[in-house]
Amino acid sequence: MHELVLNISNLFQSLGLQGLGINAIIESCLPGFPLPPDVLLIAMCLSSPTKALLFALVCTAGSVTGGAIGYAFGRFGGRPLFDKLFSSKSDKFHAVEKLYEQYGSLAVFFSAFSPIPYNIFTIASGILNMNFFKFMGVSILGRGGRFFLVSTVLMLFGETIKQYMNYVILAVSVLLVLFFVVVYKKRHTIIKNESDVTLIENKCAGKSENKEQEVCL
Repeated sequence: MHELVLNISNLFQSLGLQGLGINAIIESCLPGFPLPPDVLLIAMCLSSPTKALLFALVCTAGSVTGGAIGYAFGRFGGRPLFDKLFSSKSDKFHAVEKLYEQYGSLAVFFSAFSPIPYNIFTIASGILNMNFFKFMGVSILGRGGRFFLVSTVLMLFGETIKQYMNYVILAVSVLLVLFFVVVYKKRHTIIKNESDVTLIENKCAGKSENKEQEVCL
């Protein structure tokens, strides 16, 4: 398996920017593909630090394009085709479905940014009929954020930070999750308070009407 991954990596790397884009496209729409684009992105950024942001842009464009292909696969192929082609991933699909129920488009964003498999979410987004433009928006933010983070860090710190890249991505992912959890809770608290105020106002209005009716009688 290691030799296969190495051969695929060497093939894509020999194609330069095109290889990076193709790698990103395939990985985003094919569950189980063994080579994440980060591997090639890191290697290319270290070999040509001045082009790091260009590599990030190509990687983002390819990954989002692959995400759109995965979305189309799910939208038009549906769950039966997914189960037939990727039967070993059915348990992951159930987990993704639960995340959708809880977090909606934020689940796609975090899968695009964090180490969570993005390709499962691209197909699931189509199957679950997520709005395509919303899907593309959060995919661009998530994938772009991830790849530009990797490229920028490597451009600034080079080889010394390479072995810690996964920890950097994980740390930023955790911070983002905490941020959105706080925002989510505050939003729901505000909505709940507004609902309570509206309910009290309605009750008061109802009592006032009843008193007016009593006076008239």
